[in-house]
Amino acid sequence: MEYERMAAYHTTQTMLAESFRSLLFNNFFLLFAVVLSLEACTVGPDYKAPHSDLVQFHNSISVERRAGEPLPSLDHWWEEFHDLELVRIEQRVLMQNLDLKAAIGRIQQAHGAAEAAAAQMLPTLDFAPQVSAYRLSNEGLIGRMARNFPGYNRDQRAYDVHGAASWEIDLFGGLRRGHEAARDEAEAAIAQSAGVRVSVAGDAADAYFQIRGYQARLLVANERVATDSHLLDLVQQRRIRGVSSQREVDQAIALLQSARETIPVLRAALEVQLNRLDVLMGVQPGTYAHELALPSSVAIIPSIGNVTPADVLRRRPDVIAAERRLAASNARIGAALADYYPKLSLSGALGFQSLSVNKMFTPAGFQPASSGILRWRIFDFGKIDAEVHQAKGAYAEQLAQYRSTVLHAAEDVENAFMSLAQSEKRAEDLRTEVASLAEARDLSSQSYKAGIISLTDVLAADRQLLEAKDRQAENQSETARAAVRSFRAIGGGWEGSTN
Repeated sequence: MEYERMAAYHTTQTMLAESFRSLLFNNFFLLFAVVLSLEACTVGPDYKAPHSDLVQFHNSISVERRAGEPLPSLDHWWEEFHDLELVRIEQRVLMQNLDLKAAIGRIQQAHGAAEAAAAQMLPTLDFAPQVSAYRLSNEGLIGRMARNFPGYNRDQRAYDVHGAASWEIDLFGGLRRGHEAARDEAEAAIAQSAGVRVSVAGDAADAYFQIRGYQARLLVANERVATDSHLLDLVQQRRIRGVSSQREVDQAIALLQSARETIPVLRAALEVQLNRLDVLMGVQPGTYAHELALPSSVAIIPSIGNVTPADVLRRRPDVIAAERRLAASNARIGAALADYYPKLSLSGALGFQSLSVNKMFTPAGFQPASSGILRWRIFDFGKIDAEVHQAKGAYAEQLAQYRSTVLHAAEDVENAFMSLAQSEKRAEDLRTEVASLAEARDLSSQSYKAGIISLTDVLAADRQLLEAKDRQAENQSETARAAVRSFRAIGGGWEGSTN
């Protein structure tokens, strides 16, 4: 019995080998086509990255790295502010932000599409064992003919084990162009994810510096309320003594109310930024607000460094994504052009079929098959023309969008650099103004002690000084935000590119 099983096994192996050899010789022209496909040209234009004519940014000289300062890190630019609270916030944002998680999901989808496009160039193999049980009708064609034969049985079972393979030969590169397009789209998705990282990092820093700015302005506003309250008390006392008029009392009341009315506005704006920051960190608003309850001065503003247009084009994720989408649209032109040419598909099947399990894997139950299909849309060229025109139009659109993205990138850089430069210049003027008003307030205090001027004049000097300090606190926040916009405009905030 064992010998018979071994003999049947060897017989089956020999039969399979002979069948494959027969398929190879009988379908030699198909193999020749496969060899040709390996050397076949790929139709459609080969992609060339567009050239940019950007010249040096005319506002870059105002924010360049100062002599002796180290080159700032663009990958983690927030560390250049030397603010530990800001660094902790950025770490949370980059780990917990939900927009970033969604971007990662889009990358996975794009990679899946690229892998599917690559798989279309490979053969497919299906294995489908099947068992069927059925009862013949005695009144049917087969039943009427066979029911009178000896051994006839209406109940039958069929056993079928086969594997089928198919392969579309990419003679003219249509599938390869499709794979190129999907691969380029995946790279664009990666760049878009980097863009989301740049965006959320910049938004978090922007919210943080606004929070610090509003907190500083609230401190000044409270000092103004205290000063104007003192002034009102003084004027009312003078009114009781008949020294001041009711008009002076009304003016003091108006000044106090003006100081008080700024506090609710500042508190509401502060709350908005605290909630914004919590959402950026992927948590419910109010979760981390208590950690920023204590006011803190705005950090030192770092210099940006020497930035060239080439740096911006290399680092800006939106520019990179636009260029990759342009490459994908170029590849789709080739995919559309490939439809002008014939497509060749090979298919083959090897299997065993029998009404009995015992005779399944025998030469009698073996049934191979092979075929080659040539498909050519020879009477559909009008539709192919339209598809090619559509692909070329999409390329022209992507080219215009790429150039527009480059120009908008340059615009962002110029605007951010100008805003930073002017904010820093205003900061110098405000420092001078605050210093002068502080000295004037001190002189007024000395004059009051000497009996030369009244306390009203001293309080007025205090109020002028506090108003200047409020503008200074606001400008410090705006300067930090302008620095954030500058780092963001040049594509800072993601790793994997050259500084």
